[in-house]
Amino acid sequence: MSSPALVVAQQTPPPKKTRRERLRDELLNAPNLMTLGRLALIPIFLALLAYENRRNSFLAASVYSVAAISDWLDGWLARVSDKVTTLGKFLDPLADKVIVLSALVMLVRLGRVPVWVVVIIVAREFLISGLRTIAVSEGLVISASQGGKWKTSLQLTGIICLMLHYHFPIDYLFGQPLMTDFQAVGSMLLYFSLIPAIASAIEYVRAFYTLDTGEQRS
Repeated sequence: MSSPALVVAQQTPPPKKTRRERLRDELLNAPNLMTLGRLALIPIFLALLAYENRRNSFLAASVYSVAAISDWLDGWLARVSDKVTTLGKFLDPLADKVIVLSALVMLVRLGRVPVWVVVIIVAREFLISGLRTIAVSEGLVISASQGGKWKTSLQLTGIICLMLHYHFPIDYLFGQPLMTDFQAVGSMLLYFSLIPAIASAIEYVRAFYTLDTGEQRS
């Protein structure tokens, strides 16, 4: 007696998405939408600073703080939800740079930041971006350094203080609130941020020259 024939059902693979469909799907995921929302905050804090007064400076600093917090939040959300996308890898650092540089340009216009500080910051960003582009084309990965993270933290905090600009009473839990000159605090933090900025740039250059295709940093 012959055994019954086994029929194996072959599943049809799902149709391959076009590039436009992939980009649309990536654009509409939550982390990338948050990044776009962060970019949308730029004209808001710029407009507030363009009509500068004590109230608008406080509001601009508040809006910028939301943008800074959302930078951390969308990265965390992309990792925990496993939604790290190619588009997100492009949009997130672009948004970071545009937000920082647009704020610094406006602060220069208001006379709150010296031009030479912004020149150093912009030159450093161009250097790192150029090195990373060349490294990727050669199959190398240069990871973000700890100095770069310190630079970002000091820079963002300094910019927020420079947007506040005026004297505000702050309760430091020492009794009476103390009047704090946020222009002086912000300037000090921004100057301090140049130290890890320059140090991390040197570290990037050293890593680029010492790594080869068989010795990548992840």
